Amino acid sequence: MSDKLSPEAKAAFAEMDRERTEAHRQLPAIRAAGVEALKRLLAVAQGNSGQCRYVAGFLLGLYNGDRFKVDLTDFRCLDRKIFQDCVAVLAMDYQPEKEVHCYFENGGKIWEQLAKDWNIPDYARATFEEQ
Repeated sequence: MSDKLSPEAKAAFAEMDRERTEAHRQLPAIRAAGVEALKRLLAVAQGNSGQCRYVAGFLLGLYNGDRFKVDLTDFRCLDRKIFQDCVAVLAMDYQPEKEVHCYFENGGKIWEQLAKDWNIPDYARATFEEQ
């Protein structure tokens, strides 16, 4: 079958293979940076600054995107360092080893408490209650 591929297609497949290999090589560092960023973000979400609710919403969106919707314009409200931590967590969660809440003991309870503490709407619950 590869004999029937054009030179352009062969080059494209070779590039995809190089990208996949490089991504695999970088994965341990991406995960390590993501876990550290996740720890910092959880501390922010449990704090009391003006950015806490936005960070909590972001974490809840990663936890369960069907239940907790994220407004991407909320990222405009974050300091650069916190925004960069969000990007690091997204990079980690792109190829997840485990769900974000599973990095913490009782993570599910912690994330559910964030929703309560910040009064972040649970769209699945709202849909269920409307029925």
